Amino acid sequence: MAETKAAVLLAPTRLNPASDQPLYRQLYEALRHDILSGHLLPGQRLAASRVFAEELGVSRNTVMVAFDLLLAEGYVESRVGAGTFVTDTLPEHLLHVTVPEKESDVTTSPPELTKRGQQLMAFPARLQPDFPQPFRTGQPALDLFPFELWGRLMQQQIRHLSTALFTYGDPTGYAPLREAIAEYLHTSRGIRCTPDQVVVVGGAQQGLNLVAQVLGDQGDAAWLEEPAYLGTRAALQTAGLQVIPVPVDSEGIDLEVGKRLAPQARLVCVTPSFQYPLGMTMSLARRLNLLAWAEEAGAWILEDDYDNEYRYAGRPLAALKALDTTGRVLYLGTFSKAMFPALRLGYLVVPDGLVEVFARARYHSDRQSPVLEQAVTAQFLAEGHFARHVRRMRVIYAARQCALVQAVREHLSEWVEIQPAETGLHLIGWLPKGMDDAALVDAAEAAGVQLGALSLYYLSNSPSPGVMMGYAAYTEDAIRQAVLTLRGVFQAMAKTT
Repeated sequence: MAETKAAVLLAPTRLNPASDQPLYRQLYEALRHDILSGHLLPGQRLAASRVFAEELGVSRNTVMVAFDLLLAEGYVESRVGAGTFVTDTLPEHLLHVTVPEKESDVTTSPPELTKRGQQLMAFPARLQPDFPQPFRTGQPALDLFPFELWGRLMQQQIRHLSTALFTYGDPTGYAPLREAIAEYLHTSRGIRCTPDQVVVVGGAQQGLNLVAQVLGDQGDAAWLEEPAYLGTRAALQTAGLQVIPVPVDSEGIDLEVGKRLAPQARLVCVTPSFQYPLGMTMSLARRLNLLAWAEEAGAWILEDDYDNEYRYAGRPLAALKALDTTGRVLYLGTFSKAMFPALRLGYLVVPDGLVEVFARARYHSDRQSPVLEQAVTAQFLAEGHFARHVRRMRVIYAARQCALVQAVREHLSEWVEIQPAETGLHLIGWLPKGMDDAALVDAAEAAGVQLGALSLYYLSNSPSPGVMMGYAAYTEDAIRQAVLTLRGVFQAMAKTT
């Protein structure tokens, strides 16, 4: 093919030095656009990189990087001694296409989601980072965590960890961390387990997902407390299990209702220490009956002990797992509430016979958790820092709960009934019968107060309206101010009804 006239240079205004996009990328996008739109034809020679650089007022390296990208992707080709040309082998269907000037011009058809994708879309999720405000639940007091100490421990680990530990490791977790967790659970929760039974997971949600995938087949029935944590319901449903909502009473999950609804359930998911979200503790009699039924039915029990560290009255209760003598209980814990959510470390304690299958499940999910964070957490536990932090926070959280109860009773008694709890990091504010708790949540959000609608946690209709009010992450002054703001929300809603 005969050499064609050099391409007309782009106008300097096509590159914007103030843009977040690098100049080489801007030049690459502009030339790619001209090639695909037909402005630059197959076989047409581009001006030399030096000429481009002078015309556009950029460095020659900038131009060469853009050329290299075009060359690597097949838009241009280099001919020795002749220069750089638009390739003459572009597929016909790529030529003269309409190329959007900017991303917002791109239109796509809605994706056709699988059933699992549709189920995931049905669950609310905060996909962007934000700063929690009162009374968002599930938030520890990050400003009171000893991050300076944490930083020193991390520096020590970086200096002393063997480089061998930075390759692929044991999918069940860093051995010293599993040892520290086993020791901690023995002393604090009465659980006797070996480190081999501990599987470190990337937070409680991954533990829930692994349990649902390993222990349930498509269509298997799984009892779930009604109401229940949405993450548990999502894990069960997306794994193809049939969720059986079983109501709770003052003693915990109602076994008689569960046995009537699904006597051959494969899995039971419970929060016996502090029922999520209502807050009652499962009685000893109910625990023993649940264990006896699980043994008889051949069912597995998942005990989610999500914030067991924070009990404000009496001695901590032994875990359900501590009463398990037949190996039917899997215990799930997390460091997100006691330390900080971004750590993304939790743990499962599984029966001996399930260790290998859970190791394989972890291997095929995301292989392992980062070793450095595991090593620091292991040291944090082994040296007693975790226990001291929990003891300190227990006193602070108890005071914050008291401040919330007092403020609500003083300023919101016309609309909200609230009772203190012996454990947990949130309380339920009960609303007048007939009030729409979801509408209240929306109105409060607009005013800068974050509540959780209790109705959201029911598969069936919520018997009583209420809101979840987290208090752990917020100072007593912030709690009182948020209650006053919430009073204004109630008053505004009353005027419109």
